[in-house]
Amino acid sequence: MNPSIAAIVPCHNEAASIAQVVSDLKVAQPDIEVYVYDNLSTDGTAEIARAAGATVRYENTKGKGNVVRRAFADVDADIYVLIDGDDTYDAAALPKMIAALREGPLDHVVGVRRQLTATAYRPGHSSGNKAFNTLVSSVFGYRVNDMLSGYRVFSRRFVKSFPAVSREFEVETELTVHSMNLRVPQVEIEVGFKDRAEGSESKLNTYRDGFKILRLIGNLVRHERPWLFHGLLGALILVVSLLLGFPIVVEFAQTGFVPRFPTAVLASSLAIIAMLVWLLGLVLDGITKSRREASRLSYLMSSAPPPLPDPPRAARVAERVEVAEAVPLGSAGAKTRDLS
Repeated sequence: MNPSIAAIVPCHNEAASIAQVVSDLKVAQPDIEVYVYDNLSTDGTAEIARAAGATVRYENTKGKGNVVRRAFADVDADIYVLIDGDDTYDAAALPKMIAALREGPLDHVVGVRRQLTATAYRPGHSSGNKAFNTLVSSVFGYRVNDMLSGYRVFSRRFVKSFPAVSREFEVETELTVHSMNLRVPQVEIEVGFKDRAEGSESKLNTYRDGFKILRLIGNLVRHERPWLFHGLLGALILVVSLLLGFPIVVEFAQTGFVPRFPTAVLASSLAIIAMLVWLLGLVLDGITKSRREASRLSYLMSSAPPPLPDPPRAARVAERVEVAEAVPLGSAGAKTRDLS
Protein backbone atom coordinates (compact mmCIF):
# COMPACT_ATOMS: atom_id res chain seq x y z
CA MET A 1 0.00 0.00 0.00
CA ASN A 2 1.44 3.36 -1.02
CA PRO A 3 1.73 6.03 1.68
CA SER A 4 -0.42 9.14 1.45
CA ILE A 5 1.60 12.22 0.52
CA ALA A 6 0.36 15.77 1.08
CA ALA A 7 2.00 18.92 -0.25
CA ILE A 8 1.29 22.10 1.70
CA VAL A 9 1.75 25.27 -0.35
CA PRO A 10 1.33 28.55 1.58
CA CYS A 11 0.34 31.39 -0.79
CA HIS A 12 -0.22 35.11 -0.62
CA ASN A 13 -0.79 36.68 -4.03
CA GLU A 14 0.98 34.02 -6.10
CA ALA A 15 -1.35 34.02 -9.12
CA ALA A 16 1.59 34.29 -11.52
CA SER A 17 3.21 31.05 -10.34
CA ILE A 18 0.85 28.80 -8.39
CA ALA A 19 -0.50 26.87 -11.41
CA GLN A 20 3.05 25.93 -12.41
CA VAL A 21 3.90 24.84 -8.86
CA VAL A 22 0.83 22.58 -8.65
CA SER A 23 1.51 21.13 -12.10
CA ASP A 24 5.20 20.47 -11.34
CA LEU A 25 4.36 18.74 -8.07
CA LYS A 26 1.85 16.43 -9.73
CA VAL A 27 4.29 15.59 -12.52
CA ALA A 28 7.12 14.88 -10.06
CA GLN A 29 4.92 12.83 -7.70
CA PRO A 30 1.68 11.72 -9.43
CA ASP A 31 0.07 10.33 -6.26
CA ILE A 32 0.50 13.57 -4.28
CA GLU A 33 -2.41 15.58 -2.88
CA VAL A 34 -1.65 19.29 -3.18
CA TYR A 35 -3.15 21.63 -0.57
CA VAL A 36 -2.85 25.31 -1.44
CA TYR A 37 -3.48 27.49 1.60
CA ASP A 38 -4.60 30.92 0.46
CA ASN A 39 -3.46 33.54 2.94
CA LEU A 40 -5.52 36.65 2.23
CA SER A 41 -4.68 36.79 -1.49
CA THR A 42 -6.36 39.45 -3.61
CA ASP A 43 -5.18 38.39 -7.08
CA GLY A 44 -7.22 35.23 -7.67
CA THR A 45 -4.58 32.79 -6.41
CA ALA A 46 -7.21 30.43 -4.97
CA GLU A 47 -9.21 30.17 -8.21
CA ILE A 48 -6.08 29.49 -10.29
CA ALA A 49 -4.85 26.84 -7.85
CA ARG A 50 -8.24 25.11 -7.85
CA ALA A 51 -8.32 25.09 -11.64
CA ALA A 52 -4.83 23.52 -11.65
CA GLY A 53 -6.11 20.60 -9.57
CA ALA A 54 -5.17 21.62 -6.04
CA THR A 55 -7.33 21.43 -2.93
CA VAL A 56 -7.71 25.03 -1.78
CA ARG A 57 -8.08 25.99 1.85
CA TYR A 58 -7.97 29.37 3.55
CA GLU A 59 -6.09 30.85 6.49
CA ASN A 60 -7.32 34.33 7.33
CA THR A 61 -4.62 35.23 9.83
CA LYS A 62 -1.75 36.64 7.81
CA GLY A 63 1.66 35.00 8.06
CA LYS A 64 3.36 31.86 6.79
CA GLY A 65 3.77 30.53 10.32
CA ASN A 66 0.01 30.76 10.84
CA VAL A 67 -0.57 28.84 7.60
CA VAL A 68 1.84 26.06 8.61
CA ARG A 69 0.26 25.84 12.06
CA ARG A 70 -3.20 25.47 10.54
CA ALA A 71 -2.15 23.03 7.80
CA PHE A 72 -0.18 20.75 10.12
CA ALA A 73 -3.25 20.50 12.35
CA ASP A 74 -5.80 19.94 9.58
CA VAL A 75 -4.06 17.79 6.96
CA ASP A 76 -3.71 14.06 7.63
CA ALA A 77 -1.04 12.14 5.69
CA ASP A 78 1.90 9.76 6.06
CA ILE A 79 4.38 12.12 4.40
CA TYR A 80 4.22 15.91 4.25
CA VAL A 81 5.86 18.26 1.77
CA LEU A 82 6.25 21.96 2.47
CA ILE A 83 7.06 24.16 -0.52
CA ASP A 84 6.57 27.83 -1.36
CA GLY A 85 4.09 28.86 -4.03
CA ASP A 86 6.47 31.21 -5.85
CA ASP A 87 7.94 28.56 -8.21
CA THR A 88 11.52 29.13 -7.06
CA TYR A 89 12.17 25.54 -5.91
CA ASP A 90 12.80 22.61 -8.23
CA ALA A 91 9.83 20.27 -7.79
CA ALA A 92 11.67 17.58 -9.79
CA ALA A 93 13.82 16.92 -6.68
CA LEU A 94 10.77 15.79 -4.71
CA PRO A 95 10.93 12.02 -5.52
CA LYS A 96 14.54 11.95 -4.36
CA MET A 97 13.64 13.72 -1.11
CA ILE A 98 10.71 11.38 -0.41
CA ALA A 99 12.83 8.32 -1.22
CA ALA A 100 15.48 9.53 1.26
CA LEU A 101 12.82 9.97 3.94
CA ARG A 102 11.47 6.45 3.41
CA GLU A 103 14.84 4.72 3.02
CA GLY A 104 16.14 6.12 6.32
CA PRO A 105 13.60 6.06 7.66
CA LEU A 106 14.02 9.75 8.41
CA ASP A 107 11.73 12.40 9.83
CA HIS A 108 13.03 15.55 8.17
CA VAL A 109 14.58 16.19 4.75
CA VAL A 110 15.74 19.74 4.00
CA GLY A 111 16.15 21.03 0.47
CA VAL A 112 19.41 22.98 0.51
CA ARG A 113 19.17 25.66 -2.15
CA ARG A 114 21.59 25.72 -5.07
CA GLN A 115 21.27 28.79 -7.25
CA LEU A 116 20.38 28.03 -10.84
CA THR A 117 20.49 31.74 -11.73
CA ALA A 118 22.77 34.47 -10.43
CA THR A 119 19.83 36.54 -9.18
CA ALA A 120 17.88 33.77 -7.40
CA TYR A 121 18.87 35.18 -4.01
CA ARG A 122 17.94 38.78 -3.30
CA PRO A 123 20.86 41.07 -2.31
CA GLY A 124 21.95 40.31 1.25
CA HIS A 125 19.83 37.16 1.61
CA SER A 126 22.62 34.67 0.85
CA SER A 127 25.08 36.23 3.31
CA GLY A 128 22.35 36.64 5.92
CA ASN A 129 21.34 33.00 5.55
CA LYS A 130 24.95 31.88 6.00
CA ALA A 131 25.28 34.04 9.12
CA PHE A 132 22.12 32.57 10.63
CA ASN A 133 23.28 29.05 9.73
CA THR A 134 26.57 29.62 11.57
CA LEU A 135 24.83 31.15 14.59
CA VAL A 136 22.25 28.38 14.99
CA SER A 137 24.83 25.63 14.37
CA SER A 138 27.07 27.11 17.09
CA VAL A 139 24.33 27.62 19.66
CA PHE A 140 22.42 24.37 19.20
CA GLY A 141 25.36 22.11 18.36
CA TYR A 142 24.15 20.68 15.03
CA ARG A 143 25.48 21.63 11.62
CA VAL A 144 22.85 23.14 9.32
CA ASN A 145 23.49 24.48 5.81
CA ASP A 146 20.17 26.13 4.91
CA MET A 147 17.99 26.78 7.95
CA LEU A 148 15.75 29.19 6.02
CA SER A 149 14.85 26.78 3.22
CA GLY A 150 11.14 26.66 2.43
CA TYR A 151 11.36 23.24 0.73
CA ARG A 152 11.14 20.34 3.18
CA VAL A 153 9.73 16.84 3.55
CA PHE A 154 8.49 15.55 6.92
CA SER A 155 7.24 12.37 8.50
CA ARG A 156 3.86 12.32 10.18
CA ARG A 157 5.39 12.06 13.63
CA PHE A 158 7.52 15.15 13.05
CA VAL A 159 4.51 17.20 11.93
CA LYS A 160 2.23 16.08 14.74
CA SER A 161 4.85 16.85 17.41
CA PHE A 162 5.71 20.30 16.02
CA PRO A 163 4.28 23.11 18.25
CA ALA A 164 4.19 25.78 15.48
CA VAL A 165 4.46 28.90 17.61
CA SER A 166 5.89 31.41 15.12
CA ARG A 167 3.57 33.55 13.01
CA GLU A 168 5.44 34.61 9.88
CA PHE A 169 8.61 33.72 7.96
CA GLU A 170 10.38 32.68 11.16
CA VAL A 171 8.66 29.29 10.90
CA GLU A 172 11.62 27.76 9.01
CA THR A 173 13.88 28.63 11.94
CA GLU A 174 11.43 27.04 14.35
CA LEU A 175 11.28 23.88 12.22
CA THR A 176 15.07 23.65 12.20
CA VAL A 177 15.42 24.10 15.95
CA HIS A 178 12.59 21.64 16.64
CA SER A 179 14.43 18.96 14.66
CA MET A 180 17.63 19.71 16.59
CA ASN A 181 15.95 19.56 19.99
CA LEU A 182 14.22 16.25 19.27
CA ARG A 183 17.40 14.94 17.61
CA VAL A 184 15.30 13.37 14.85
CA PRO A 185 17.02 11.54 11.99
CA GLN A 186 17.32 13.99 9.12
CA VAL A 187 19.32 14.74 6.00
CA GLU A 188 19.96 17.65 3.64
CA ILE A 189 19.57 17.28 -0.13
CA GLU A 190 20.63 19.88 -2.67
CA VAL A 191 17.77 21.29 -4.76
CA GLY A 192 17.63 23.85 -7.54
CA PHE A 193 16.66 27.42 -6.70
CA LYS A 194 15.71 29.94 -9.37
CA ASP A 195 14.21 33.41 -9.83
CA ARG A 196 10.58 34.06 -9.06
CA ALA A 197 8.07 33.92 -11.88
CA GLU A 198 7.81 37.11 -13.89
CA GLY A 199 5.08 39.33 -12.49
CA SER A 200 5.31 38.06 -8.90
CA GLU A 201 6.92 39.87 -5.99
CA SER A 202 8.71 38.61 -2.91
CA LYS A 203 6.89 39.07 0.40
CA LEU A 204 10.15 39.13 2.35
CA ASN A 205 11.51 42.34 3.83
CA THR A 206 15.26 41.88 4.22
CA TYR A 207 15.77 43.90 7.40
CA ARG A 208 12.39 43.54 9.07
CA ASP A 209 12.21 39.76 8.63
CA GLY A 210 15.92 39.42 9.39
CA PHE A 211 15.41 41.10 12.77
CA LYS A 212 12.35 38.91 13.42
CA ILE A 213 14.41 35.79 12.74
CA LEU A 214 17.21 37.07 14.98
CA ARG A 215 14.70 37.81 17.74
CA LEU A 216 13.20 34.33 17.35
CA ILE A 217 16.66 32.75 17.62
CA GLY A 218 17.21 34.72 20.83
CA ASN A 219 13.88 33.55 22.25
CA LEU A 220 14.59 29.97 21.23
CA VAL A 221 17.97 30.11 22.98
CA ARG A 222 16.22 31.45 26.10
CA HIS A 223 13.57 28.73 26.02
CA GLU A 224 15.53 25.78 24.63
CA ARG A 225 18.97 26.45 26.14
CA PRO A 226 18.04 28.15 29.44
CA TRP A 227 21.24 27.21 31.25
CA LEU A 228 23.36 28.66 28.45
CA PHE A 229 21.28 31.85 28.30
CA HIS A 230 21.04 32.46 32.04
CA GLY A 231 24.58 31.26 32.63
CA LEU A 232 25.97 33.92 30.29
CA LEU A 233 23.63 36.57 31.66
CA GLY A 234 24.58 35.73 35.25
CA ALA A 235 28.29 35.75 34.36
CA LEU A 236 27.92 39.22 32.79
CA ILE A 237 26.19 40.57 35.89
CA LEU A 238 28.85 39.00 38.13
CA VAL A 239 31.64 40.61 36.09
CA VAL A 240 30.04 44.03 36.56
CA SER A 241 29.70 43.30 40.28
CA LEU A 242 33.40 42.40 40.55
CA LEU A 243 34.50 45.48 38.63
CA LEU A 244 32.54 47.67 41.03
CA GLY A 245 33.35 45.79 44.18
CA PHE A 246 37.02 44.84 43.82
CA PRO A 247 38.41 48.40 44.34
CA ILE A 248 36.21 48.75 47.43
CA VAL A 249 37.51 45.48 48.89
CA VAL A 250 41.11 46.56 48.22
CA GLU A 251 40.49 49.93 49.86
CA PHE A 252 38.84 48.30 52.85
CA ALA A 253 41.82 45.94 53.25
CA GLN A 254 44.19 48.90 53.23
CA THR A 255 42.28 51.41 55.38
CA GLY A 256 39.57 49.48 57.18
CA PHE A 257 36.94 51.89 55.84
CA VAL A 258 34.26 51.70 53.15
CA PRO A 259 33.99 55.28 51.88
CA ARG A 260 31.81 54.40 48.85
CA PHE A 261 29.06 52.59 50.69
CA PRO A 262 26.34 52.90 47.96
CA THR A 263 28.73 51.33 45.42
CA ALA A 264 29.47 48.51 47.84
CA VAL A 265 25.73 47.85 48.25
CA LEU A 266 25.26 47.90 44.47
CA ALA A 267 28.16 45.48 43.90
CA SER A 268 26.92 43.02 46.52
CA SER A 269 23.36 43.27 45.17
CA LEU A 270 24.55 42.51 41.65
CA ALA A 271 26.46 39.48 42.93
CA ILE A 272 23.30 38.19 44.61
CA ILE A 273 21.29 38.81 41.43
CA ALA A 274 23.89 36.86 39.39
CA MET A 275 23.49 33.88 41.72
CA LEU A 276 19.71 34.08 41.44
CA VAL A 277 19.93 34.21 37.62
CA TRP A 278 22.11 31.07 37.67
CA LEU A 279 19.62 29.35 39.99
CA LEU A 280 16.78 30.34 37.66
CA GLY A 281 18.72 28.88 34.74
CA LEU A 282 19.12 25.56 36.54
CA VAL A 283 15.40 25.38 37.38
CA LEU A 284 14.36 26.26 33.82
CA ASP A 285 16.84 23.73 32.44
CA GLY A 286 15.08 21.01 34.41
CA ILE A 287 11.68 22.18 33.14
CA THR A 288 13.00 22.21 29.56
CA LYS A 289 14.21 18.64 29.88
CA SER A 290 10.78 17.56 31.13
CA ARG A 291 9.13 19.38 28.23
CA ARG A 292 11.44 17.66 25.74
CA GLU A 293 10.56 14.30 27.23
CA ALA A 294 6.87 15.12 26.70
CA SER A 295 7.59 16.18 23.11
CA ARG A 296 9.48 12.96 22.54
CA LEU A 297 6.54 10.92 23.81
CA SER A 298 4.21 12.87 21.52
CA TYR A 299 6.60 12.20 18.64
CA LEU A 300 6.64 8.47 19.39
CA MET A 301 2.83 8.23 19.30
CA SER A 302 2.93 8.30 15.48
CA SER A 303 4.55 5.66 13.30
CA ALA A 304 7.72 6.06 11.24
CA PRO A 305 7.48 6.78 7.49
CA PRO A 306 6.48 3.73 5.44
CA PRO A 307 9.63 2.06 4.07
CA LEU A 308 10.26 1.64 0.39
CA PRO A 309 9.10 -1.79 -0.87
CA ASP A 310 11.75 -4.45 -1.34
CA PRO A 311 12.55 -5.19 -4.98
CA PRO A 312 10.73 -8.26 -6.35
CA ARG A 313 12.57 -11.57 -6.00
CA ALA A 314 12.89 -11.80 -9.82
CA ALA A 315 14.82 -8.53 -9.79
CA ARG A 316 17.13 -9.83 -7.06
CA VAL A 317 17.78 -13.03 -9.04
CA ALA A 318 18.51 -10.98 -12.17
CA GLU A 319 20.95 -8.84 -10.17
CA ARG A 320 22.70 -12.01 -8.89
CA VAL A 321 23.06 -13.34 -12.45
CA GLU A 322 24.39 -9.99 -13.63
CA VAL A 323 27.00 -9.97 -10.87
CA ALA A 324 28.03 -13.56 -11.67
CA GLU A 325 28.48 -12.67 -15.35
CA ALA A 326 30.41 -9.51 -14.55
CA VAL A 327 32.86 -11.24 -12.18
CA PRO A 328 33.91 -14.76 -13.36
CA LEU A 329 33.64 -17.31 -10.62
CA GLY A 330 36.99 -18.13 -9.09
CA SER A 331 38.67 -14.90 -10.23
CA ALA A 332 40.61 -12.75 -7.80
CA GLY A 333 37.84 -10.14 -7.67
CA ALA A 334 34.98 -12.58 -7.21
CA LYS A 335 32.82 -12.07 -4.12
CA THR A 336 29.83 -13.95 -2.81
CA ARG A 337 26.67 -11.89 -2.40
CA ASP A 338 23.56 -13.04 -0.59
CA LEU A 339 20.68 -11.50 -2.50
CA SER A 340 17.97 -13.87 -1.44
